[in-house]
Amino acid sequence: MSVVLRLTNARLAFGSAPILNSAEFTVGTQERVCITGRNGAGKSSLLKVLDGSITLDEGNLQRVGEAKVAMLPQDPPRHMEGCVYDYVAAAFAETGRHIATYHELSQQLATDPENEALLARLMRAQQLLDANDGWQVQNQIEQILSRLHLDGDQQMTHLSGGWLRRVALARALVIQPDVLLLDEPTNHLDVDTVMWLEQMLLDFRGSIVFISHDRAFIRALATRIVDLDRGVLTSFPGNYDAYLEEKQRLLEVEQMQAAEFDKKLAQEEAWIRQGVKARRTRNEGRVRALQELRKERAQRRSRQGQVNIDLGAGERSGKIVFEAQDLGLTLGDKRLIAHLNLVIQRGDKLAFVGPNGCGKSSLIRLITGEIQATSGLCKLGTNLSIAYFDQHRQLLDLDATVADNVGEGKVDVTHRGRTRHIYSYLQDFLFSPQQARTPVSALSGGEKNRVMLAKILLRDSNLLILDEPTNDLDIDTLELLEQVVVDYPGTVLMVSHDREFIDHAATSVLLFEGEGKVTEIVGGFDEVRHYQAKQANAPEPTTNKIRENSELSGTSEGKQHSESESALAQKTNKLSYKLKRELESLPGQIESLETELNDLQQHINNPEFFRKPITETQPVMDRLSELEEALMHALERWDYLENLQGN
Repeated sequence: MSVVLRLTNARLAFGSAPILNSAEFTVGTQERVCITGRNGAGKSSLLKVLDGSITLDEGNLQRVGEAKVAMLPQDPPRHMEGCVYDYVAAAFAETGRHIATYHELSQQLATDPENEALLARLMRAQQLLDANDGWQVQNQIEQILSRLHLDGDQQMTHLSGGWLRRVALARALVIQPDVLLLDEPTNHLDVDTVMWLEQMLLDFRGSIVFISHDRAFIRALATRIVDLDRGVLTSFPGNYDAYLEEKQRLLEVEQMQAAEFDKKLAQEEAWIRQGVKARRTRNEGRVRALQELRKERAQRRSRQGQVNIDLGAGERSGKIVFEAQDLGLTLGDKRLIAHLNLVIQRGDKLAFVGPNGCGKSSLIRLITGEIQATSGLCKLGTNLSIAYFDQHRQLLDLDATVADNVGEGKVDVTHRGRTRHIYSYLQDFLFSPQQARTPVSALSGGEKNRVMLAKILLRDSNLLILDEPTNDLDIDTLELLEQVVVDYPGTVLMVSHDREFIDHAATSVLLFEGEGKVTEIVGGFDEVRHYQAKQANAPEPTTNKIRENSELSGTSEGKQHSESESALAQKTNKLSYKLKRELESLPGQIESLETELNDLQQHINNPEFFRKPITETQPVMDRLSELEEALMHALERWDYLENLQGN
């Protein structure tokens, strides 16, 4: 495998700590290298170095054989005037401008064929294309627009974020690069488009260097992982799972070595303080060694810690968070939701999945009461306290500091009933006091998302709404957020295109299938794929919901699933891994609930119990009700999964 890009002895720093510190990096032909690292580690800056838009402080970047490099930036082009064709053609500089002019004049002449001035200008543009081999370039542009299903005449200002990203990808691919650089390419893309992008990149014949937080995307694409940690680039051949294991081993070795170093330094510091006459000749060497140890310790860069997300849970909401009967929603001439029956209960973790523009955000706005349904009945639950993560970060003032955004100008904040200094609270989200005084505009995308999380999670809540929370987050923070969602005592509604995040965090999925059809599927993204495979093989009509609650259907509370899911289980003839794990854990949960319930019942049966003040007895009675409800739900769920497995 020959090398197409080589970085040697690279050093780059924007502050006191270097982003690259004597870094070495190579890219081979047809390699697909994933760059991993924490938010703010400098991954995007590394790509800009490889692209040539940032110059190294020291070191060399070599493009072997004058390899062509193209880059897809982290953010799609916004507020761009002109049409898609012109934007893609601009990749060819002057020749691209000639092609864009020829394309525009051709369109004008089609509507005004007798205009001699237009015809003269068109002839001049044609001569320029002849002289600059422009026809071949034009053919490349038309081919890439067709391949990516783009309308060249579409105005850039009319495109959504997902389509803008596809246009930016077309501009990167049209020059037929030897190396393609991708910075978070799956951001703003729906699941179907992410899977399409995976296949297109697998078919790409050049080399790819990409940054991504999407673990399923990394697993499908990467042939090698390169980790950027405290200025050092470390290569991990093989797949993503092998990288995780080896990275953990190296961190453990580093911790052991640091502990041994610190122990030796502490011993030498104790020696120097014992009054030994260090100026004696025989001790000068030991003193010099101690000075070197101090210098080495001062230069050590400790690894950034873990985000400490401690959610404040507000008062419990009512049992029903949201209920809809035959719900319809139409915006303009587009029908987003039709005949939806849905019940969201306290404790549900519900993921909204579907193409961009299908109505996911609109349904959230309807649930929160921002907009009204076009038809049908809907009812919002009681005692709701909402924390809302907005993917566009509209709550953030980019010119204000991190501390002012989160604390809203206050020095002290209250979190979970405890008053803390704003800097102390922000350290839970890995912001040092110096970073807390930094304007939000200077942060990376992942750091801005951490600011958003710190802001919305400061308040107590029982309904957590997450609109694309995974964009730009590093994988460590993403995995922690998954666990937070799982452990959150309230209800969670999440819009996400991250397949693994959905699989790990969601208990059910609302699948937006188009034409207003919204289907609820119990489980994660694996169950969505089973359902879609069934639909592809059996196109007969199905109901638009898979889970149906007793309050709407009139059946017992345990019969939450319609015949559609039973038919799916019969076809696949097996439970998904996630549901198998749930089934295996239920007997233990039931036994634990029954034991606690029995102990509590015996306590209540004691004649002395009701002689106590109500402040002591009421919490016990409330706990008894909770246990009875939880036991009934667990028994019904166990019975349902057992039946599915037996089908």
